[in-house]
Parts: sequence; structure tokens; C-alpha cells
Amino acid sequence: MVYGVVLAGGVGSRMGGEKPKQYLNLKGKPIIIYTIEKMFTCPQFEKLIVLCPAQWVEHTRNLIEKHLTPAGDRIAVIEGGATRNETIMKAIAFIEAEGKLDEKTVIVTHDSVRPFVTHRIIEENIAACKEFDACDTVIPATDTIVEAQNGSFISDIPDRSRMYQGQTPQSFKALKLKELYASLSDEEKDILTDACKIFVLKGEEVALVDGETFNIKITYPYDLRIAKSLLEDEEE
Repeated sequence: MVYGVVLAGGVGSRMGGEKPKQYLNLKGKPIIIYTIEKMFTCPQFEKLIVLCPAQWVEHTRNLIEKHLTPAGDRIAVIEGGATRNETIMKAIAFIEAEGKLDEKTVIVTHDSVRPFVTHRIIEENIAACKEFDACDTVIPATDTIVEAQNGSFISDIPDRSRMYQGQTPQSFKALKLKELYASLSDEEKDILTDACKIFVLKGEEVALVDGETFNIKITYPYDLRIAKSLLEDEEE
């Protein structure tokens, strides 16, 4: 079984305003709906699981009913966790409660504010995950990466040819991810930035899937202007 997991738990503090950024309108529709539509039209998914803050669950269900009729039972909207990885664990728990969790179950986790993901990226994530247990979507770093351990002075400048910028989807064998996460110490959980790092901390390989420069994450107000332009290009 392959499940799509849309992570919509963020509050969008960097965007400003009271509404989480995934619910901001972009040319007449909330950003999250564009993302769900991209995932929903992929036939490989048994079901989509959308995870959001508790107070936004009903609103999200209403948006899906409005924009994706008939979605039927292929989309489930549930409450997310306090952190990104706890949210992913809630998705896995949902799959397990449905009796669909085994060593072959794949989850394709994707940011709700990356509405320009392509079917090619999703399909390559699924294929890579089936072969390697985990994969991350990346693009080569175009800028020089500067490390400053104290935040004030350069401590290292890594070789840019070996640097990549992470995107999503990130995809995993769900049962293995659950087991690895449970084996982490509290100190290891505190340094997690995303789910791929769980595999890295445990010495497991994470394959790379080619992303796209336009697979942007809408984080700041300026990103909305870029997203509007990208949507206009898609319409053409």
C-alpha cells in the first residue's frame, strides 16, 4: 500500500497574520487545496492523509468537500502532532488502525505549502522508497553554503558540488520509520530537523530523488508572488 501524507500542521508565523499560510488564498483557492489536488490525482495512492492543527480539521474537511467533490473516502483529515515527526507518526498510527501497516507500506510525506510538486517527482519517490526504504527530494545547491557554528564567523565552506537543498516529498517504508523513531533517545529527537534525519542518525541510507527549482515552499509573502506567477504559467 502507498499513502500520501500532506503535512499541514504549521502555523505560518513567518508569513504573518492569524491564518496559517496553507489556508491563504492563491488565485481563488487555498494553497493547501492545490497541493491536495496534485496528490489526489496520483492513482498510486491508496489514500491521502491530511494532518492539520485541531482547530482547522473541520475547516479543512469543508474545503476538500467544496473543491474536490467527490473525494469520497480517499482523503482523511486528522489532527497533527506537536512536531513534524510526531505528525508523521500520527499518520502511521492512522494507517495501522486501518490494518494496512506492514513492512511494504510506503508513505509519501509532503509539505502542504509546496503546491507545485509534479507527478514525476511523486512517482520517482515511490519507486526509490520501494527499493531503498527512504528517499528525499533534492536539488543541487546553486549558492555557496557557508557554515558559521557560532553564528558570527565562518567556520567552514563545504564543497558546493556535494551540497543539495532539501525539498519534499520525503518517502519512507512506514513501519521501518516507526521502529527507528521509537529507538531514538530524547536527545536525538531534540536535534531532528525532518524525518530523513531519523534514518541518517541510525546509519540507514536515504536515496536522492531529483526535485525541481519550481517546487517551492511558500513561506514568506514574497513567495506568494512567485507562486501566482507559476500558476499563471501552468494555466497557459
